[in-house]
Amino acid sequence: MPKGYWVSAYPDLPDPESLTTYNTLAGPAVQAAGGRLLSHIDSRVVAHEAGIPQRVILIEFDSFEQAVAAYESEAYQKALLSLPNDVERDFRIIEGIN
Repeated sequence: MPKGYWVSAYPDLPDPESLTTYNTLAGPAVQAAGGRLLSHIDSRVVAHEAGIPQRVILIEFDSFEQAVAAYESEAYQKALLSLPNDVERDFRIIEGIN
């Protein structure tokens, strides 16, 4: 069964401290749903071509379905409510190849 991945990119994050509450709630919600953090907001990024050297978070789940269920979980939805309105985020759930 192909794995599932959350990919979150933050094109503009003027104040990383504004994510403190979100991180406090999202981390345990993701772990409880079986997610594994593969990169974090302070990971190094090299952008090529039309890429933007933005902050990127990558989280792996055992399946695509598990990744979708984690996003839809009550615990993660509560974390989403704590994201500040001025945080710009590009979030995707993608299915791995195998």
